[in-house]
Amino acid sequence: MNSLHRQAGTCEIITTTARLVEIADKLSQQTEIAVDLEMDSLHHYREKVCLVQISTRQESWLIDPLALKSLSPLAAPLANPNILIVMHGSDYDIRSLHRDFGIEVTNLFDTMIAARFIGLSEFGLAALLKARFGLELDKKYQKADWSKRPLSREMCAYATADTSDLLPLYDQFRVELENNGRLEWLEEEGRIVCQARVSEKDGPLFLYCKGANKLRGHSLAILEELLQMRDQQSELLDRPPFKVLSAETLMEVAEFQPRSEYDLSQVRGMTSGQLQRHGAGILSAVERGIATPEADLPFFPRSGKREVLERVKERLKNLKLWRERYSHEIGLDPGVMAPNWLLEAVADSESAAKEELDVIPGMREWQKNLFGEELARILAMV
Repeated sequence: MNSLHRQAGTCEIITTTARLVEIADKLSQQTEIAVDLEMDSLHHYREKVCLVQISTRQESWLIDPLALKSLSPLAAPLANPNILIVMHGSDYDIRSLHRDFGIEVTNLFDTMIAARFIGLSEFGLAALLKARFGLELDKKYQKADWSKRPLSREMCAYATADTSDLLPLYDQFRVELENNGRLEWLEEEGRIVCQARVSEKDGPLFLYCKGANKLRGHSLAILEELLQMRDQQSELLDRPPFKVLSAETLMEVAEFQPRSEYDLSQVRGMTSGQLQRHGAGILSAVERGIATPEADLPFFPRSGKREVLERVKERLKNLKLWRERYSHEIGLDPGVMAPNWLLEAVADSESAAKEELDVIPGMREWQKNLFGEELARILAMV
């Protein structure tokens, strides 16, 4: 059944365990299910899943985790290897399902990955539904606070639209991938994405701050103090850290090292409101960073990469020239076919033996089968 079933009117919101069990029983009878999540990362300190949208070929439901004690009834159908879970851009949703509910997915078809393997340059869901079905997907609520209740009729319609037409899209993409011999690629990527998990931050906060590797000594110590201060304020205010103070502003403070409120007011990106709310805390963080003893100064870990040998440079140049030509021939984005990290790992191989290429971490089987021998040939040239 390939017909679209765009939902008109309201969609049922599941808020009781008894009804969730009934829905889970229905889902267990399906062969394909479309799934999506809505979260509140733009509005709160600790992100959480606020809504789970699920569609079969006949019905759609909005499941409210904030009203339910547990989503455990969903664990069995979503992890059933005989039920295909269709999602779009699933990586973070897979991580979040496991983080918040311990729910795993084992049989995944990601329509965004499929679109890229087909060779489409526009692979956002809205663009795909418009191109394939002439449907306009209103993204008005993309950045909404999904933790707020009650959900408006418009928000429910928006959420439902993310899954209600996903199965017909899957039908088209599956046929196209089968026809060009790339369905196995998609299945392999799906198995890898299903293993994705949220990792806890470990070590100093500056390790996760863009641009921090440019700082040294007391500037880096100040940045760490500022990031710790911002994190505490974010938790207290229940706001995402970037909405309290931007990383760019903190970097400016760490480099400029203001010692007074006037100095702080001259920092690029510092607003009068931020100065009033956080000025004293920022200046205290700067003082602590400056007072850090030389022996205790933090440092940004270097990759330890040795200077790139001329042979490796030449190999990488040849590999990129090959990638540009070959990706055009097969109609794939170069970064999808062979991302830079892969080419760099190949160029750094000790030998051109295909057996060595076979053990490069992260290299897919479909890549080995498609162009493994060609990579070995290019390496042998230098």
